[in-house]
Amino acid sequence: MTKKFNRGSYDPIAVAKAELRREAIARRDALPAAERQLAAETIAAREFPIAVASGRVVSGYFPMKSEISPIPLLRKLAALGAQLALPVVAGKRKPLIMRAWSPGDPLVAGVWGIREPGPEASEVEPDVVIVPLLAFDRRGHRIGYGAGYYDLTVAKLREKKPVVAAGIALAAQEIAAVPTTPSDVRLDLVLTERELIDCRAA
Repeated sequence: MTKKFNRGSYDPIAVAKAELRREAIARRDALPAAERQLAAETIAAREFPIAVASGRVVSGYFPMKSEISPIPLLRKLAALGAQLALPVVAGKRKPLIMRAWSPGDPLVAGVWGIREPGPEASEVEPDVVIVPLLAFDRRGHRIGYGAGYYDLTVAKLREKKPVVAAGIALAAQEIAAVPTTPSDVRLDLVLTERELIDCRAA
C-alpha cells in the first residue's frame, strides 16, 4: 500500500532548520579544539558589553561536544562580582531552571550527561543569559538543538524583568539568515572571537 503524504504535517521552517542544524554541527565539529579554546579565551579577554554590578546574576552553560566554552568568560565575570548560574533541564517543553553556581562547586550529570548544579543549589533569576547556539544571523536569530529550552526560558524571564540574551559563538557559525517562527526569541548580542554583534538595532 502506498503511504499517503500528509501535506498538513509538512513544516518548511522546521525542515529548513533541521538541514541548517546538520550543516552547522558538521561545520563546528570540523574546527580544531585548540581553535575553539582560543576563541573562548579571546571572548573572555574582551570587555564585556554589559555592566556587571556586584550581585548581578549571569547564567551560562557547561559546554557539550564541540560547543565553544563560556567558562573563561564566566570566571572573568565572577571576578568582577557577578553571581553565576547554570541551567538545569526541568522537562520537555518547560523553561530551564537556573541554579546558582561558582567555579569549583560540585556538579552532577544531567540530561544528555551535561554537568549542572544539584538540587541543593538555590534557584535564581538571571539578568544576563549566555546562550549556546549552532548558527546565528546578525538580526539575533539563532538555531539551537531544536528543543526550544532557551526560547521558553528567556521569554519567561522577560515577563518579570528586563533580561539580556547574549549568544556566544565562533565567527564561523554565522549564516546569512535564520528561518524563524513567532516563538523564537531574538538575541540581544552575539559574542564571537572576531567581534561583538549588537542585534538590538537590527
